[in-house]
Amino acid sequence: MGSRARARRAAAVLGFTGLLCAVLGAVMIVVVPTLIKQQVLKNVRIDPSSLSFNMWKEIPVPFYLSIYFFDIVNPDAILLGEKPQVQERGPYVYREFRHKSNITFNDNDTVSFLEYRSFQFQPDKSHGLESDYIVMPNILVLAAAMMMENKPMSLKLIMTLAFSTLGERAFMNRTVGEIMWGYEDPLIHLINKYLPNMFPFKGKFGLFAELNNSDSGLFTVFTGVKDFSRIHLVDKWNGLSKVNFWHSDQCNMINGTSGQMWAPFMTPETSLEFYSPEACRSMTLIYKESGTFEGIPTYRFVAPSTLFANGSVYPPNQGFCPCLDSGIQNISTCRFNAPLFLSHPHFYNADPMLAEAVLGLHPNQEEHSLFLDVHPVTGIPMNCSVKLQLSLYIKAIKGIGQTAKIQPVVLPLVWFEESGAMEGEPLQTFYTQLVLMPSVLHYAQYVLLALGCVLLLIPIIHQIRSQEKCYLFWNSSKKGSKNKEAIQAYSESLMTSAPKGTVLQEARL
Repeated sequence: MGSRARARRAAAVLGFTGLLCAVLGAVMIVVVPTLIKQQVLKNVRIDPSSLSFNMWKEIPVPFYLSIYFFDIVNPDAILLGEKPQVQERGPYVYREFRHKSNITFNDNDTVSFLEYRSFQFQPDKSHGLESDYIVMPNILVLAAAMMMENKPMSLKLIMTLAFSTLGERAFMNRTVGEIMWGYEDPLIHLINKYLPNMFPFKGKFGLFAELNNSDSGLFTVFTGVKDFSRIHLVDKWNGLSKVNFWHSDQCNMINGTSGQMWAPFMTPETSLEFYSPEACRSMTLIYKESGTFEGIPTYRFVAPSTLFANGSVYPPNQGFCPCLDSGIQNISTCRFNAPLFLSHPHFYNADPMLAEAVLGLHPNQEEHSLFLDVHPVTGIPMNCSVKLQLSLYIKAIKGIGQTAKIQPVVLPLVWFEESGAMEGEPLQTFYTQLVLMPSVLHYAQYVLLALGCVLLLIPIIHQIRSQEKCYLFWNSSKKGSKNKEAIQAYSESLMTSAPKGTVLQEARL
């Protein structure tokens, strides 16, 4: 009897525990998604108390700028009207350091900041040194010649004489360091003296000189503290809510974020919009596929084929024209009117005629497409590789002798890749706080619910089995009494039906 009571108490305890687990699991199913959402919102907003604030302020991810030059093989033949031939050189790799300063929180739920960048050459990651010589178009000469195309012939002849006096030619042989960070050129001083508004720079000229130890403009973005719906979106850039480089309101709009973080809780229908000061425009990337990075789920976003399409192929881009072939964007309006063009490397995703016009180009998706891998729950990039190409439109200008017989061509100068991937302690912290813990809570709620249901079955099964035992005992007792009564009745019937002598005789035997 005591063991039966103990079993009954144990079953009751397990049943009560199961009820608690089931209730807790059911409550977690309702509450946990809200808690996770609140935790994510708390940690991705731009606020000194958020987990991601220091990552936003001092980007811990090691970024690298890899430069590939198009070394011109036949400069003299180009002057005679032949097709250009180039050889890709590089990469020349630089470690990129970024940090934000002048951080000011405003009353309208925005924060303003300047982000400074600096670059350090990495010889161990590079295929070459900064002292390597590269043959490239003389951008100053050829750009100045293009700007003089519609000027009076007398001015063109004066410029030709000036070029000759200064020893300027259509092509130059400079070191990687000079091309990147600047070189002294007497032409700059001459032009600034007589045509002060032609070039905006006064000292050295280099393709990336204005990027080193400088900022990318004053960004004002929404923090998401008061209004989550606008988190990370750009409010203004350099005090402007739209730029004036292009020929339509749509193209001049400043859309999306500053390109470092996006709104959380993405879906495959989400697109990544950001404003790029270097491209002087807003860009949009589209979802391609789901994947993982170091165990963290990600969405991969890529550039649509229409990113640099001209207006005839993609009408919304009409405002970025005047255009040449599709697949390249004219950025002369924001680059001192020099005939510079932006595209994917090797004219990938562009009109095939562009790559066919230059020998040595081999566009392909694997090497020349860009991507961003973003954690969809937080909107934080995990891994990125942004690849772009800078090209110069050149041709013979009548009256400018240095341009000789150059045939019209968009000639690639360099292509570059900005890449970075989260690693080390920041990656581990991110994984633990924003991936592992939410996953544990997510699965714990279903484990508790399942465990609770199993434990609830124990007292039910115990009760059923107890009832079965009672029934069997009662049934067997009932059958036993019936059998006893039957035997007794049978015995009595024998006694009454048999002759007395027989019984006495049997007794004697």
